[in-house]
Amino acid sequence: MKEQEKPLTHYLHYWGNTPEEDYYKLQGITGSKSFYTSPRGLKLFTRSWLPLSSTPPRALICMVHGYGNDISWTFQSTSIFLAQKGFACFALDLEGHGQSQGLRAFVPNVDLVVRDCLSFFNFVKQDPLFRGLPSFLYGESMGGAICLLIHLADPKGFDGAVLVAPMCKISDKVRPSWPIPQVITFVAKFFPTLPIVPAADLLYKSVKVEEKKIIAEMNPMRYKGKPRLGTVVELLGVTEYLSRRLHDVSLPFIVLHGSADVVTDPNVSRELHEEAKSEDKSIKIYDGMMHSLLFGETDENIEIVRHDILTWLNDRCRGRVE
Repeated sequence: MKEQEKPLTHYLHYWGNTPEEDYYKLQGITGSKSFYTSPRGLKLFTRSWLPLSSTPPRALICMVHGYGNDISWTFQSTSIFLAQKGFACFALDLEGHGQSQGLRAFVPNVDLVVRDCLSFFNFVKQDPLFRGLPSFLYGESMGGAICLLIHLADPKGFDGAVLVAPMCKISDKVRPSWPIPQVITFVAKFFPTLPIVPAADLLYKSVKVEEKKIIAEMNPMRYKGKPRLGTVVELLGVTEYLSRRLHDVSLPFIVLHGSADVVTDPNVSRELHEEAKSEDKSIKIYDGMMHSLLFGETDENIEIVRHDILTWLNDRCRGRVE
């Protein structure tokens, strides 16, 4: 954020106007981007962030972004940090998000999105450079929910998960109250793509630091319209499904949530931690922190959250040189 002293007009990237390749080099990592065609024929935009070191990466991190977000703006800040620490990070723009195919912010079937993610992550695992490495899921908000669904679809596929403010339930503070969900569900059967669901812009409920709100707002790929009927019905269904399946979660995980989060409910993260049958499970609830734990908070708070994630990953990759 060193370029923040300059007048905030518009940046090419969340870090400023330094070209991507040059910025990655300055950070001591390498990055790439490409398109991956999923088994259902959907063209999905993907990125990788890799350590520059000649030693093999410590592990694979398979990353999933949140609703209305994408992998090319502030989401990258965590990928870059983890790559600097020796982890090979991969992510894709979900259907209808970022540069992937699909109507903007329309998620008609989360099961298909889960299959897209699994297909891409398994494709990455087949690369001889990464074969045999431990692999971890990483998800923010809706991406955290998708990571849990990936795990439930492939219980032995990953060695653990980092779940940042996961959307296991939409907070009652932003969830439409009765009878709106019932009306939405009915109307969505006929007009699923209509962007008419009343909702506040979640960016302003997620990001604490004012200057960072401005930078997040600059994201050219961020969806700024009202949620689409079909997407809301699908996400409400997913959260209800997940809340019934918390006891089936068996992989090692750390769940991280801010106590002041009004987008997703920290109490449901507590429930996940209590109910999951995982033998290895950790939880961090950060007093006063909001939904955007890894970009929207003060730099000091972000360092705390990053340290907890890195410590958890390092403890599960012992024996590998950083």
